[in-house]
Amino acid sequence: MTSYTLRSANPAKTRCDAVVVGVVQGAKGPELADGGAEVAEAFGRKLRPLLSGLGVTGKSGEVVKIPTAGAIASPLLVLTGLGKRQDATAVRRAAGVAARAVTNVASVAVALPAGTPELVRAATEGWELGGYTFTTYKKEQAKDAPADVVVLSPVARKKDAVAAFEESRVVARAVAGTRDWVNTPPGDLTPPAFADAVVAATKEVTQGRGAPKIGVRVLDEKELAALGCGGILGVGMGSAAPPRLVELTYAPKGAERHLALVGKGITFDSGGLTIKPATSMHEMKSDMAGAAAIVQATYAIARLGLPIKVSAFAPMAENMVSGSSVRPGDVLTMYGGTTVEVLNTDAEGRLILADALVRATEQQPDVILDVATLTGHMVVALGDRVSGVMGSENVVADVLAAAQTAGEEMWPMPIPEAMSERVHSSKIADLAQHDWIRWGGGLFAAAFLREFTAGRPWAHLDIAGPSFNSGGAWGHQTPGGTGVAVATLVDFARALAGR
Repeated sequence: MTSYTLRSANPAKTRCDAVVVGVVQGAKGPELADGGAEVAEAFGRKLRPLLSGLGVTGKSGEVVKIPTAGAIASPLLVLTGLGKRQDATAVRRAAGVAARAVTNVASVAVALPAGTPELVRAATEGWELGGYTFTTYKKEQAKDAPADVVVLSPVARKKDAVAAFEESRVVARAVAGTRDWVNTPPGDLTPPAFADAVVAATKEVTQGRGAPKIGVRVLDEKELAALGCGGILGVGMGSAAPPRLVELTYAPKGAERHLALVGKGITFDSGGLTIKPATSMHEMKSDMAGAAAIVQATYAIARLGLPIKVSAFAPMAENMVSGSSVRPGDVLTMYGGTTVEVLNTDAEGRLILADALVRATEQQPDVILDVATLTGHMVVALGDRVSGVMGSENVVADVLAAAQTAGEEMWPMPIPEAMSERVHSSKIADLAQHDWIRWGGGLFAAAFLREFTAGRPWAHLDIAGPSFNSGGAWGHQTPGGTGVAVATLVDFARALAGR
């Protein structure tokens, strides 16, 4: 277990096994960033030729280790590139890169730019998340992380900086928890197993003196049938592992605002009878990233003690191929009575979200946010590092503001009126779940979901691209599940609560 400390100290005189300093691409070449002035002074005139001789550029993603030979108190200097900026995004990414480079040492001092609470948060989150590993299924464990990490900041004694430091650790823990669930093999995280994992995690969060109170309810397939949750049941009926709906409630005293969170929890998506190509299926364990994010965000909001009521709904199903699978052409009756014609069984996420969204509207929240790995169309439109946000104009604006604070890339997308016409194009049911028009599929999906929000303030976060990193590590993102949207949801809740 790594111990984290926030301290105001001279990095050149701090005794640790390694000290991490940022490098920026200056107009006259690489130079040490804010936080590294004392280190630069300690090396003096030797620093610039040293950087030049080692080929240090300061570009983002670069890490160079230098034995200090007594020039500073720490025996190892780690230089991590910030690029041309020293803002929170650059600091978060540089800290993450450095965290993976510094292993098998007992202690590290992180002397990146941290002169504001925002930068303290970025350095702390970046380091913790950049060093994340998932080794549950490996015989050989990862290299040991430092036992002690000291984040150095000139504002370390100020209350807002201390709060940012402590809160960043809560958020990082929630993001890591989301990554753990997303990275777990689908055979070990079926809907019943996922529901059990949420129950166990909720129990852990609520144990101990002063712990928050979070109510948890798990609806099994019989209860879902009694309620008429045709979307969840329809998607799940092709699997031997029955579906679930997990509902969480956090209702602190004095809460004046109410936020509902809904997350897609498809624990594995074969595409159903509209089966996916084999090359598109191996990452489909990540199709429950939305559910994982909203559950972990609820935990973080509760741990932070934010004065806001949260109702979270995580529908869980496994979309499989069998003789009992839902067929293209079938009509399902959603919770609340709306009928939907199924035309593509690989567009299953919107079906389980529909039931959960109606459940959410019954709680009469001030705002509803849903998070889902919903469409490949959004990946085509925005790439694999940016989430799309659609819905009520003011809610979308607030989500984007929260994402900017959280350091997550999100972009607004429209829901044109033509999409609503397409959603209502079924000849035999109230709504069409899908159509085979090639263009605007992500917008169609959002228009479909809007039908189940009862006109309440709402935004839909399509995280299909950034929820899973199928390539190598970059910045504070490690391979596999990324935990995207957790930090944004927490910052959205903080703003909604007036904090």
